[in-house]
Amino acid sequence: QAQLVESGGGLVQAGASLRVSCAPSGRTFSSYVMGWFRQAPGKEREFVAAVKWIDGSTYYADSVKGRFTISRDAAKNTGTLQMNSLKPEDTAVYYCATDSPHRIAYSYASPDEYAYWGQGTQVTVSS
Repeated sequence: QAQLVESGGGLVQAGASLRVSCAPSGRTFSSYVMGWFRQAPGKEREFVAAVKWIDGSTYYADSVKGRFTISRDAAKNTGTLQMNSLKPEDTAVYYCATDSPHRIAYSYASPDEYAYWGQGTQVTVSS
């Protein structure tokens, strides 16, 4: 069972926007970094964006920079990925992930740095 839960995926047309959110599943725990990754069929899991929880600093993959915005709401213990100007190549299962206080993520773009994952939410962008 997933430790995190993503929501907000769906099917949209190219150029549209979607917002996906991430929250703990059945519990609340602290993390230092929340990341978003995506994986299309037959492809490697790809880094999308990350946010440092303490100060909200962000990092983006070049492929989404300027179109996607990652943010966190510390009070609600949730993270959000706002996706604008979506392209068919953005089609993938989107996963959120967090690190652990016992293993802090320093390489934000590496899936191996994250301890907790959601089950993913499908984002499909049609032409």
